[in-house]
Amino acid sequence: MAEPSPEQATFNILRSITIDKGEPRVGHLTLPKRRPIDTPNYIGITSRGVVPHMTPDVIVKHTELNGSYMALEDFIEKSQKRVEPAVFNIKPEGKEILHAYTATPTPVATVLGARRHPAVIAPMGNGKDYVSVYTSTGFQQLKNKDYCRAIEKLQPDIAIPLADLTFGNSHIRNKLPNPKRQLRMVERTEDWLAELIKLRNAENNNETAKPPIFAPLLPVSYPTQWEYLNRLSQDYVEHLSGLAVYDADILPDLSGHSSLDPLPRISMDFITSPHEILRQIRLGLDIFTVLFINTASDAGIALSFSFPPQSPASSDLRPLGIDMWSQDHQKSLEPLVDGCECYTCTRHHRAYLQHLLNAREMLGWTLLQIHNHHILNEFFKGIRATLTAEPSTFEHDSGVFSSIYESDLPKGTGERPRARGYHFKAEGGQAKINPPAWERYVEGGEGGTEDPALAGEMAGLAITGATAEGVETPVVPDADTDAKELDKKGFAEVVQ
Repeated sequence: MAEPSPEQATFNILRSITIDKGEPRVGHLTLPKRRPIDTPNYIGITSRGVVPHMTPDVIVKHTELNGSYMALEDFIEKSQKRVEPAVFNIKPEGKEILHAYTATPTPVATVLGARRHPAVIAPMGNGKDYVSVYTSTGFQQLKNKDYCRAIEKLQPDIAIPLADLTFGNSHIRNKLPNPKRQLRMVERTEDWLAELIKLRNAENNNETAKPPIFAPLLPVSYPTQWEYLNRLSQDYVEHLSGLAVYDADILPDLSGHSSLDPLPRISMDFITSPHEILRQIRLGLDIFTVLFINTASDAGIALSFSFPPQSPASSDLRPLGIDMWSQDHQKSLEPLVDGCECYTCTRHHRAYLQHLLNAREMLGWTLLQIHNHHILNEFFKGIRATLTAEPSTFEHDSGVFSSIYESDLPKGTGERPRARGYHFKAEGGQAKINPPAWERYVEGGEGGTEDPALAGEMAGLAITGATAEGVETPVVPDADTDAKELDKKGFAEVVQ
């Protein structure tokens, strides 16, 4: 394998330790033009190319975000007004198209995949040479050749090739497709990767113009994808810069493919708590797409965990976050978390944030995002410190963390921001994120009697003045009404 040039992605493993059922490691990922990433670490997840609730200047001033994951399906909607999506038509000056189009700050790396994480389930599935993607104008097919061209055009800092996945991967471990379908997933993924490498090599010999590839490892059993992993380690490894892992449990089986060990690993697994992050670090993952951070901010939850954990003052389990919708914070002048040094906690207090949420002010969710990103950044800093300590305290601290913190994040008791994005596609029987703004009026509240005048108006009745019964006269008379009655009330004229 050739030595990488300074203009290529490089990853150095600074230290790895062997513990029970795992081998966590500390590393340093360098990408051209971007801020180096110390691992273990995390990258943000975007919606249409933007980290929710935070503008680029907020990211630069108040966070230490090193990278963000973006989905091509967010940018390739079909339109009658243009031949191709707008993202391919801009001409940036001195910046890559993806960075320029999304206004991503220069130090922040971009990771491009075909689909959102997590993705909406496509009803028609994938085909031999395409995956189904969900754009703002509906589902459409994304062919592998088109995706390869998009990678070369947009120039992300890291590209994840197409993978034949059966979304959503939130329940992939207990809803695996049948064995025949799993084999087809592996075969298609390998074919698409081989085609991508072939197209890149056929275009030109300028390696610096080719974004680094992180090959996908599928959420199927090791025996099912053994041949694919063998090909990666023997035939394709010289073309790879990393691995995109969709199921962390495959990592212990990579011990037989030593040529893949030096590659950085991005977790595309479904991460719902910091406990899962610690478990995957133990298995050897380096970079994480943390799903719960955006979900927590949307729910009005201020994250409150730390690593290594402080000694517990009581035997009660600590919550992983604080519900800022709670009325307990209405008069509190305390920071969101004691000792937190983020912009939100040093400039504002709980009462103000609770007021912003109740007033539905978008600043409330922005301040929560700033705080939650700071908490997660400090969490990973603490993990790296315990891994590099002599001797390492990571295993002990992980055990303490699991014993003093609750297993799940709190749900949040208030309303989320308005969910207008196409990515919030409801599934059968799924409740709405927020209650409806308008409901049928009922006197006396729930269980009371319905207002007859309003009910009549909603049914299409005209208000012509109160009658003795207190209801309105219908515009369309009843079918059984006598003709003389209609003539008497002016609805019709009897013709002799």
